[in-house]
Amino acid sequence: MTADPASPGEIDVGLVRRLVAGQFPKWAGLPVRPVDRQGHDNRTFRLGDDLAVRLPSAGRYAAAVAKEQAWLPRLAPLLPQPIPAPVALGRPCPDFSRPWSVNRWLDGASALDHPPADRITLAEDLGAFLAALQRASADGGPAAGEDTFWRGGALGVYDGQTRAAIERLGGAIDGPAASAVWAAALDAEWGGPPVWVHGDVAPGNLLVASDRLCGVIDFGQACIGDPACDLAIAWSWFEEPARAAFRGALSLGATTWARGRGWALWKALITLARSKPESAQARSQTRVIDAVIADYRTG
Repeated sequence: MTADPASPGEIDVGLVRRLVAGQFPKWAGLPVRPVDRQGHDNRTFRLGDDLAVRLPSAGRYAAAVAKEQAWLPRLAPLLPQPIPAPVALGRPCPDFSRPWSVNRWLDGASALDHPPADRITLAEDLGAFLAALQRASADGGPAAGEDTFWRGGALGVYDGQTRAAIERLGGAIDGPAASAVWAAALDAEWGGPPVWVHGDVAPGNLLVASDRLCGVIDFGQACIGDPACDLAIAWSWFEEPARAAFRGALSLGATTWARGRGWALWKALITLARSKPESAQARSQTRVIDAVIADYRTG
């Protein structure tokens, strides 16, 4: 085992068992098993029936551990659905050079793997969750920045990347329309006070049960700032009328939705630009771009 694991294969059940036994011997006898769907920024393992071990997959994600340990317990009582509850902080050691967490296990299925038949209700649930998150006091919260990959920050940080993707894609997309959407997003500057932002609102981070939202996970990019980035799911995963239900559950102005379209467009463009033509990923990202453009045209 290297001192600074770099690939997913190096963060395995054996490593987790050694870390738990060495730092939390009271849990050493509990079974360890990986969760079915792993994230990119972290590797997660179930520890017994009630706990989960979460380890950053690379050094650039390690700062999120302290943030989640400090802020998730404060936010949890203010939110309508459960979020991860830290119960222990693992320290860096020779086997694993980054901090890591032990959290309470949250029941529920990933919405990515088990999409509800009724996405309208899920959209309403998610909108209510984000509205409650935005109402939470932002005093002293972590600012948007490089460690949040500028979620919650100014969209303009991705201006060059977005324009390069539009140029590279050429006739594969409606370039002039995409450029108009992007320009409108940049013009719609955030003028409100900073609010709490989840930073990675995606189906894989939403837990569902009986077609309802029952938990939200992965707050590694959470910060205080502009909430527009949390709206990208409106186009990347919701369709009408679920998109309208999501919009209706949030008290946000037209300029914030314009920036939200920008966030969705940026991610879809850069993903499409590196996708194989005619692949499933390319088709899905093209649909997102088309949805964003259509929404922009209808105001």
